[in-house]
This record gives sequence, structure tokens and C-alpha cells, in this order.
Amino acid sequence: MIKVCGLTLYGTQAASTRYRLGQYVPGLKADGIDLHITPLLGDEYVRCAFTGETYSIKKLLIDYASRLASLMKQWRYDLAIVHVELFPLLPGGIESRLLRIPYIYDFDDAFFLKYHQERFRRVSFFLKDKFAPVLSRAAAVLAGNHYLADYANRLNHATTLLPTVVDTDRYVHLRRELDDIFTVGWIGSPSTSVYLSALALPLAQLGREGPVRFIVVGGHCEPIEGVEVVNLPWEEATEVRLINKFDVGVMPLFDDEWARGKCALKLIQYMACGVPVIASPVGANLHVINGSCGLLASDSDAWLVGLRRMRDDRALRRNMGVAGRQCVEEYYSLRTGLPVMTNAIKTVAAMR
Repeated sequence: MIKVCGLTLYGTQAASTRYRLGQYVPGLKADGIDLHITPLLGDEYVRCAFTGETYSIKKLLIDYASRLASLMKQWRYDLAIVHVELFPLLPGGIESRLLRIPYIYDFDDAFFLKYHQERFRRVSFFLKDKFAPVLSRAAAVLAGNHYLADYANRLNHATTLLPTVVDTDRYVHLRRELDDIFTVGWIGSPSTSVYLSALALPLAQLGREGPVRFIVVGGHCEPIEGVEVVNLPWEEATEVRLINKFDVGVMPLFDDEWARGKCALKLIQYMACGVPVIASPVGANLHVINGSCGLLASDSDAWLVGLRRMRDDRALRRNMGVAGRQCVEEYYSLRTGLPVMTNAIKTVAAMR
């Protein structure tokens, strides 16, 4: 049995941890790999981040002490998988040397831009290039999309593209009663709700033309005149059922470097449930969407045209939904991702 320590920033209530590592645990175990996930900040921290509650300094200190204790026991494992970073605000040269066993670095966002942000300007001089030594010293790198893979490959040629995938046995199309209200849906988090501003004008116009419902799961959308806006909390148990209420799933993004690092998980979730999609032509969205499973919308006018087209053509929605499901099964399912993850782990374990 190959023993692997998954050193993640957040617990499995965070989507990145759940999809990049957590969902692989059973399949890896069946292939002789025991992946044990140890987050720095657990599910209580994630819950507080979603609800806006305060997470105490005392709890943070306990979390950091637990991470140090885990690193003291790393010799029990054959290798580690680092997802995001070991310790925020710690220089990469130090962080990479805390690992005394081979490690795989895994990422699904443009985290290398994190310390370039204005809120970190006081420490940017020391941390702006934090991730370069972490990636360059990794035994292997798993990147969630082409943009991230291109960045990683400049630092480490042992880089493999591993798209963020979903379990197609869980994400399935469910029959539902059709009604006369055109339902647009979005799933995300409070931090990604900022992108919903791109939909305000096209949805308002659509609302003037007929009944429209906008379901927002896991984030918050301000009221839109003429539109029934429904803000719902995210829960793992209800996620698939809610997606199946959508006539179309949307993923608006700004066209910037951070958005180009996104791995189009929302689209993949919608498509796995047989829901057609509309998205901004940014980053991984360009690779996930083809003409048969969804539409791309670069500005407000294009969003309005795309939404109208979906609203007015049920056959188009149905056909795109079927094509999207097939695309996910072929390229973005757990069945296709598991062999890539397994091979990376076994390759690094053999090096040791």
C-alpha cells in the first residue's frame, strides 16, 4: 500500500479540496493507494468564511500547530500531495524545504497571483514569487487547466494536465416537471458572486419579456427588477437536485488573469446533469464548451441573445444537455481523472 499525505489548505467542505483530492480517496484505495487528507484550516473555518462569522486567533494557532505536528510525522508516508499551500504568508523557499519526502503540487486556481494582490502589498516583496520554488522542487505537478499547466511547465517539466472532474454516478440528469418560468441557475460561493453583476442587465431585459427565475446556490445576487431571484445555501445533499431545476446553467467571468486560472467546475457540474450552459469565453470555459453543448457570451448583448435562444428553444436545450453529458463522461469524469491521479502517485512513489 502506497501511503500519501494530502496536505490541503482547506477541509473537504471547500470545493477545491473535495474535487481535487477528496473524491479520489475510494478509487485510489482500490488501487493500493491510501490517501489521507490533512487540512490546515478545517470545515469549521470554511463554514465561517461562507457565513461571515469570525474564526478566532486561538483556533488559527491550534490549526497551525496541528499542521506542524503533521509535518513532524511525514516520514510515515511515501509521498505528499500539496494543494494550494502549506502555510499562508510563509516564503516558498522555506515552505518547500519543510517537506522531506517527495511531493506532488496540485492546483486549480491561479494561486501564484495571490500575493500580487493589493491586500498583500506590504509583504508582496517577499511573497510575490512564493509558488515558484514550491513548484520547481515538486516531484510532479498536477494542473487543473491549460493556463495553469503552461505556467507550471515553465518551472517544472513533470507537469500533467488533470482537469477538475465530477463523479458522473452522482451528478445525473433527474426528471422534473416543466413550467412556464424560464429558470437560469448558478452555483458557486460568496467570493465568486461578484461575477453575477455581468448578468443583471440581460436578466432584467429578459424579465421584461416574460417570467424569469434566477436560482443562485451558495452565493448572493442582489434583486433584479422583473426577475424572481432565489438565493439558496449550498448543501452537498441538495446540490444535484437544485442543478436539475435549471433550464440553463451560467458561468460569467471577468477576463483577467485570475479568471483564466478557473477550471470551469460549474460548467462541468451543470453538463453532467444534462443542463445546457452559457459562459464567458475565458480560460477553461473555452476548452469545456463546444458548439454542441453550450454557448459563449462575451458581453451583455451576447448574454441576452444566448439566454433568449435557450428560453425559446426547448429542443435546443435538450440536445445541448445530452451533448454536455456525453462531453463530461468522455473528458471530465472521475473515471477519466482517476488513472491520471493514480499514475502520478505511482510514478513519484517509484522515484523514492
